Amino acid sequence: MTRIAITGASGHYGRIVIDQLIAQGRARDLILMTRRPERLADYAALGCTVRQGDYDLPETLAPALAGAERLLLISGTRVGARVAQHGAAIDAAVAAGVSHIVYTSFIGIDDPANPAEVRHDHIETERLIKASGLGWTMLRDAHYADSMIVMAGPGVMASRQWISNAGHGREAMVWREDCALCAVAVLTGAAHVGKTYDVTGPDLQTFAEVNALMAAVTGVPLAYVAVDDEAQYALFDAMGIPRRPVDDQSVAGIPWNSDDMVTFGQAIREGFLAVQSDHVAQLLGRPPRSVRAMIEANATMLRAAAG
Repeated sequence: MTRIAITGASGHYGRIVIDQLIAQGRARDLILMTRRPERLADYAALGCTVRQGDYDLPETLAPALAGAERLLLISGTRVGARVAQHGAAIDAAVAAGVSHIVYTSFIGIDDPANPAEVRHDHIETERLIKASGLGWTMLRDAHYADSMIVMAGPGVMASRQWISNAGHGREAMVWREDCALCAVAVLTGAAHVGKTYDVTGPDLQTFAEVNALMAAVTGVPLAYVAVDDEAQYALFDAMGIPRRPVDDQSVAGIPWNSDDMVTFGQAIREGFLAVQSDHVAQLLGRPPRSVRAMIEANATMLRAAAG
């Protein structure tokens, strides 16, 4: 059987992929890479190979990849540091004899006018992968619905308002689990080399429309407040989130910065992330799950956050 290596294996995305592959009887085919192998002791006990593989310690990467044929390169979390991190992993994959890299990229990055800072990290990583000479598949994931509903939703519910510089731009938010299941389909399937998939949800929606869905499902009145970029910066400034890190490390444990988030909102507002495809259905044999379904699945938590 093909041996599959997974970077960032202890994260949410990685664990979904691992659990699904173990359910398919593939535990002994898995090489799990993480900065802290002790975090994956439960998977080691199930027969997975767990190795230290740290983006910031390039010397750990090639040994960690030894014996792997396919690599799921899960994007790092630190905006601005990822090109160097991913480049080290790609070089290690070449050195270790990996034949196929599957990369978790992002939608809407082909247009150089896209102002989102995140674009640079992903388009440059894709360029490095293609230049490596290895087989590749790009999974361009849309904005996670989980990020807005599970992570940001409680703050919206508590304040009774959703404040954003995304205006009335549209995007097709997708469940993180659907994205991870698409990765499983590519890692275990055939005929995916050289293909780019836009992994999106089923509906192009504005934040105002999603906000209205949250209000309808929870029964809590909510307002959508569209602000300009400077007002959005001011909100992040008040939260103590840096506009740009002083170096390539996270600041106070925050792996992102307000430049990243404000330019992300600008990209939505200007239509660069208005991408919707049927690629999830092609890969999974079923439609992607909706934002409404995400809200309904978390309605109890959201109501509790409203007080």
